[in-house]
Amino acid sequence: TDAPVNTEGDYVVYWMIAHRRVRWNFSLQRAVEWSEKLQKPLMIVEALRYGYEWASERIHAFVIEGMLEKALSLADQNVLYYPFVETLESSGKGFLKALSGSACVIVTDDFPCFFVPRMVDAASKQVSCLMEDVDSNGLMPMAKPQKIFGTAYAFRRFLQKYLPSELSAFPEKDPLKGKNLPVLIHLSEKITSKYPFATANDLRSLLSDMSLAPVDLTVPPAAFKGGSLEAREKLNIFINKKLNVYAELRNHPDEDVTSGLSPYLHFGHISAHEIFQVVADKEEWTHDRLARGAAGKRSGWWGMSENAEAFLDQVITWRELGFNMCFYDKDYDDYESLPNWAQETLNTHASDPRPYVYDLEQLENAQTHDDVWNAAQNQLTRDGIMHNYLRMLWGKKILEWSEAPRQALEIMIHLNNKYGVDGRNPNSYTGIFWVLGRYDRPWGPERPIFGKVRYMSSENTVRKLRIRDYLAKYSR
Repeated sequence: TDAPVNTEGDYVVYWMIAHRRVRWNFSLQRAVEWSEKLQKPLMIVEALRYGYEWASERIHAFVIEGMLEKALSLADQNVLYYPFVETLESSGKGFLKALSGSACVIVTDDFPCFFVPRMVDAASKQVSCLMEDVDSNGLMPMAKPQKIFGTAYAFRRFLQKYLPSELSAFPEKDPLKGKNLPVLIHLSEKITSKYPFATANDLRSLLSDMSLAPVDLTVPPAAFKGGSLEAREKLNIFINKKLNVYAELRNHPDEDVTSGLSPYLHFGHISAHEIFQVVADKEEWTHDRLARGAAGKRSGWWGMSENAEAFLDQVITWRELGFNMCFYDKDYDDYESLPNWAQETLNTHASDPRPYVYDLEQLENAQTHDDVWNAAQNQLTRDGIMHNYLRMLWGKKILEWSEAPRQALEIMIHLNNKYGVDGRNPNSYTGIFWVLGRYDRPWGPERPIFGKVRYMSSENTVRKLRIRDYLAKYSR
């Protein structure tokens, strides 16, 4: 907003909606700066709303686990952590507006996907003080490119040209450490009675009985817990036990050498900056090892090992490529956002006969003839995540077995966003739309159904990958 800072206010508000962590967080760092400058207490408000699309026990539990962690860790800090879980429709309506009446300034998170941009835009029209939207999503600020990149190669060249200057501008590791911030003595009872604090016990109660929250209980919690501590533990396991074989074995489901960090990145429980720093420390890397020039190559630019560079290409290039698309094209999830060549070839073959046609219910329940596809879908529905390589095959088969490409897109988005803890994210839409030709090129020979869009088969997947144990675990 262009409203002024309310210097007569009682506190600074950090409205935590996407970067749900207290470390390596530009948004929190900015809020701390305001608190120090104005000598006003800092309030961290983290809310979980009612009735968003695909709301489920799985997603709610993951977020609440992170909230409980923060409630415990911030209890002895000189900031007020204010968790609020909306349990009745519209019970949180007007929450930020009410807080803004006594706020000096509001800082929040810039996230370009799902309902978040609309929510922030609506909130900004209701608050009465300065409100700032801070990008702490990735290493490259989303606003810097000023354009959409059509390929990973083009975006990688841009990163290699401009990222070096960003590597010296990381967020503080712990923006609250050593800060002597004023303590908030009193908060209006009018606010706390209408928007009650979720205490640590309240959060535990919700986790033990999610029927207290209005969510889809048919999607149970994931096979892993949320929170920054869990994310950091996964990162440590990956760095110490998996990174040294990542480039060679990452595509093999049986080897299980992927990081498993995408759900934590999605909900902001861990920062891309922290992940990069841990990798760099493991590699004993320094800035002077960067290659000169911007050739756009996947390896060799960082001056790190093959394994580290392969991982960083995923967590920086491919992940932030999706943020680039969502930031500059608000219709990122529309079929018409596909490249022209992909739309043309898919439309040309839209009426081609399909060898198999499955509806949403059959696909959701993994009731196909293909054991590999069924295993991937079962992993998604049971665990809340899917192996990276199989996610590509999963999408290609949905395209092949759906009545039309548009229907395939709708099914992929629905299944991914309903069951994937890392769904509803720019990176998810990158994978889904890659299936249909985004960030890819025309391939030959032209095939039925796919046209010039890249083709994948389960038979080739089984021949190329170590997948026997994975199939035994998930195919039924």
